[in-house]
Amino acid sequence: MGTIMAGRSDTPFAAPDGMWAREHGPIRNNALGRGVISAVTSTENAPALTIYSTTWCGYCRRLKTQLNASGIEYTEIDIENDPAAADFVGSVNGGNHVVPTVKYGDGSVATNPSLNQVKQALGL
Repeated sequence: MGTIMAGRSDTPFAAPDGMWAREHGPIRNNALGRGVISAVTSTENAPALTIYSTTWCGYCRRLKTQLNASGIEYTEIDIENDPAAADFVGSVNGGNHVVPTVKYGDGSVATNPSLNQVKQALGL
């Protein structure tokens, strides 16, 4: 269990070019440094949770720590390294780039949700 980090080109775990990488930037597995993802070509097995965050956001770190402790997988996108992600976050937050913004597999969005709210939305 862990995360897929997108939008970070400065990581030594950057993935080779693939569909996800072309659309969202390099990918790395952030689960205790386990492995490198070469490319994501299908969303079929992708986590049903995407967290839009920044590296400096304490609320983002807290939520990710709680999700990791609960064994809930998620995709993380750093909006400071992904202009399209920043545009998305602004579009669902009245023009503000509020993080963490969470997008669920059904397309619904929450801003700074608690772990319990995430679990409820995921049916856990």
